[in-house]
Amino acid sequence: MGLLLADMCLAYLDSANVSEIISLSNGAVSDAVPSKRETIMSFADYTIMWHVYPLGFVGAPIRPEVTPPLTHSIKQIENWLDYLINMGANCLQLGPIFHAETHGYDTIDYFTVDPRLGTEDDVVHLINVCRDKGISVILDGVFNHIGRAHPLVAQVIEEGPAGDHQSMLHVTWDDAGTPTFGTFEGHEGLVELNHSDQRVVDLVVEVMLYWMQRGVAGWRLDAAYQVPAEFWTQVVARVREEFPDAWFVGEIIHGDYAAYVRESDINSVTQYELWKAIWSSINDANFFELDWCLTRNNDFLDTFTPMTFIGNHDVPRIATQIGDAGAALAAFILFTIGGVPNIYYGDEQAFRGQQEKRVGGDDAVRPPYPMSPDELPQDGMWLYRLYQELIACRRRHPWLVHARTRTLELTNTRYVYESYGADPSQVLRVELDWGERKAAQISAGTQVLVAYTAG
Repeated sequence: MGLLLADMCLAYLDSANVSEIISLSNGAVSDAVPSKRETIMSFADYTIMWHVYPLGFVGAPIRPEVTPPLTHSIKQIENWLDYLINMGANCLQLGPIFHAETHGYDTIDYFTVDPRLGTEDDVVHLINVCRDKGISVILDGVFNHIGRAHPLVAQVIEEGPAGDHQSMLHVTWDDAGTPTFGTFEGHEGLVELNHSDQRVVDLVVEVMLYWMQRGVAGWRLDAAYQVPAEFWTQVVARVREEFPDAWFVGEIIHGDYAAYVRESDINSVTQYELWKAIWSSINDANFFELDWCLTRNNDFLDTFTPMTFIGNHDVPRIATQIGDAGAALAAFILFTIGGVPNIYYGDEQAFRGQQEKRVGGDDAVRPPYPMSPDELPQDGMWLYRLYQELIACRRRHPWLVHARTRTLELTNTRYVYESYGADPSQVLRVELDWGERKAAQISAGTQVLVAYTAG
């Protein structure tokens, strides 16, 4: 599951063809050499993720006025697995798939697949097809809050202030016995769980084990920054009793990333500092910001391997923020620094999309994809091909996942840094230009490995 590709790791140094590299694994880990799971590579060492927001990807109604009929639309994602592989990724990160009211983050039932996507059998089939292709699957665990239509909310209201289940939620009662629920960032439809209640710990463990027993490799922990670190310590310890290789990445925006990882015992967190620095330094023609952030990233790597990204379902599209040329330079940065790269679907095609502060304001960055790659417009394929080159370069230099950077040249519009590994021979030079000439280049010694110049 989490280490489906352990048997292909030795090929990374010997092949430049990403699709050939990925296809070396048939999804099985040899029982004859179990020690290689630890000694060759861990999950983070070889993983490059493609992040899909399923409800948007399949064009499901996000705010249905009536109960939507059961569909089997999640099967559509199977049509894109070879596209994922040919790009060079080997992990599918799925956004919310559980039964929810609207956008997926207002869960009604953690043990039931949203009928707008399909059934449990559909999801298990997708996981199995992924496994057969050497792709691991990560699910989105929305465990900070539940939807207002979750049965637990109704149960707490019915039981009243003296009820047995009220302590599972953050709730206060007035003199008339009317409840006021704590909500996530003021969203009335998102009722916060009380993470100090042992039954909430038990619930989350049960959910995680249920889906990991069906083939899931790990979890993105939504809004982890709202959850006490000690809650995750309890959860992950129990999950790892059955799945020692389970991988957990917490959504953390601000604060002390390394401390949260240490205190929670999760594997990684989302590197929002770097996300901001990448687009902002290009947008403002100020590579000093990026340089400062890469120094911070070096420090984080002493404790954990960050999940790095230039886009996700909660932020404006990178190509919207800084244009095609900026999106290309951002990709050069993403694939040449330490971290676990995460590609948000559509960013590899220079998709556009801006958020708005209104109901449905995220829809533009969570768009439908065609039924198959053959139906994609061709105007973004140039960037997809660049992603292939960059990922192939990263696969040939697998030490990059733990690479540190050092600055060689720095101005507002030109930035040259080296990414280097533990061995003195592990060095790549990265050049970024954002003046009149907009270009990027990766080289090893005198050999240019990947180059881009805006047309």
